[in-house]
Amino acid sequence: MNNLRISLVQGATLWHDPAGNRDYYGDLVAPLRGITDVVLLPETFTSGFSNDAIGSAETMDGATVEWMRTQAQALDAAVCGSVQLRVGDGVFNRLLWATPDGGLRHYDKRHLFRYAREHERYAAGRERLTVEWKGWRICPLVCYDLRFPVYSRNRFDVERPGALDYDLLLYVANWPAARAYPWKTLLRARAIENLCYVAGLNRVGSDGNGLHYAGDSAVIDFLGHPVSECSDEEVVVTTTLQADELAAHRARFPAMLDGDAFELR
Repeated sequence: MNNLRISLVQGATLWHDPAGNRDYYGDLVAPLRGITDVVLLPETFTSGFSNDAIGSAETMDGATVEWMRTQAQALDAAVCGSVQLRVGDGVFNRLLWATPDGGLRHYDKRHLFRYAREHERYAAGRERLTVEWKGWRICPLVCYDLRFPVYSRNRFDVERPGALDYDLLLYVANWPAARAYPWKTLLRARAIENLCYVAGLNRVGSDGNGLHYAGDSAVIDFLGHPVSECSDEEVVVTTTLQADELAAHRARFPAMLDGDAFELR
């Protein structure tokens, strides 16, 4: 497993403007070609976090899915972010994972934010996703999922004896500034307890609901230390994750061997 370069694209998402957001984020990521392996965009990056955006939700054949594939190919990197997507009778807050070869995986947000009545409008996902990229095992999740440690628990991979499910845990978010302390604290907790790197990507600016976002995007190492941290401004930051340091920590402190066995139902 080699080192992995990951880019946090902390932007000020435009309210209910998919085409404008594709142009905006396209400009932000364009300089990343050849210098990164993974690009993270915020949760609902084409609209902002809005229950009303459900009315204009795209499908998997829509412009944003094609845009994600195009960006991945242009950047020669995996591109990840969530959008509202209609599938059958339901609309999901769907995280997309696009790769340069045209590959596309997705994860539907499992935990819907009751406080904002997201659960009344959107459908909940059922399956956690793990992808393999550049020799790394990566588990991408969405915003409110951060508050549920059992769901994100790093378990032994039955197909790889002695190995864990993932090496890197990702969260893309629209996490308001009023709850910034839990955001920063829980990112560190997830990294420590799962013996992994964690990358959390949040937006900045204000949205159409009058909520302010302070960013605070970060990459956290397996000891809970920040490898990189963002402030409350628009910024693109690329960080290199050290594979040897992760492996050495797991060998030195194999807490996963003492974990309790259980299954999620």
